[in-house]
Amino acid sequence: MNRRKVAAKVQYALWVVFLAQVAVGLFVELPYDYWLSWLPALGALGIGLAGARSARRRIETRSPAPVAVAPPVTGRWSAVNSPADKVPSHGTHSLAQTYAIDIVAEPEEGPARPAPVWFRPVARRNRDYPAFGAPLYAVAGGTVVHAEDGQRDHLSRSSLAGVLYFWLVEGIGRTVGGSRRVVGNHIVLDLGDGTYALYAHVQRGSLHVRPGDEVGAGQLLGLCGNSGNSTEPHVHFQLMDGPDLETARGIPFSWNGVGVPAAGETFTVGVDATAPARSRDT
Repeated sequence: MNRRKVAAKVQYALWVVFLAQVAVGLFVELPYDYWLSWLPALGALGIGLAGARSARRRIETRSPAPVAVAPPVTGRWSAVNSPADKVPSHGTHSLAQTYAIDIVAEPEEGPARPAPVWFRPVARRNRDYPAFGAPLYAVAGGTVVHAEDGQRDHLSRSSLAGVLYFWLVEGIGRTVGGSRRVVGNHIVLDLGDGTYALYAHVQRGSLHVRPGDEVGAGQLLGLCGNSGNSTEPHVHFQLMDGPDLETARGIPFSWNGVGVPAAGETFTVGVDATAPARSRDT
């Protein structure tokens, strides 16, 4: 078995042990010193740090050229976390997120995207965000190797209290639950030549494809949602060198006609920016 996958499973097991101790400790006194209960968490963090250092060394010694693909959306959007600003873009190399990007819809007409608040409302409905339900298109021709949409779309975390709950409760729980709980509903496309595209946080029940399907560039895959580790409806997109999130490495990308937008940069993708296949599926 791949060493990175073994490390990921050991890290997962250590987090499970730690959380189980915390839960048991709420009701009974543990038969050992309190500080010993933190050893599994420290071990899990150590494995994570070692993996991050190893990934950083791989990035420093191997910097692949960006792969040019079509944008996964149409309309007016802005970037949030972007490899144009820093690498790794999400602060970690894990789950092949080294060059991942998050984008949110910023339509010129209609209701605007709600701004974050300090206190109220604690959370918002997903339909308050223009990204929710936006079509997701194949960035190139390829084969669907994974597609799932059974996880729920939770409320947005629009306030400080909501974000704290997201990170301290939901975030830890999903990390322990494994990669699929972090990325939520997701689609993985095999684009050929060792390149795979991941679309994360897909809307529940929105898939238009299933594993094994051959798709053309611009074909409708599903809709943008708010599943997994997501504070609001948005598109998380990345390229990687394998279909398994726990062992793959990130690959740089460039969107045709757009490039790699930096955080805060607004860009518009015309309806004719993807292949004609889109018209057959919408």
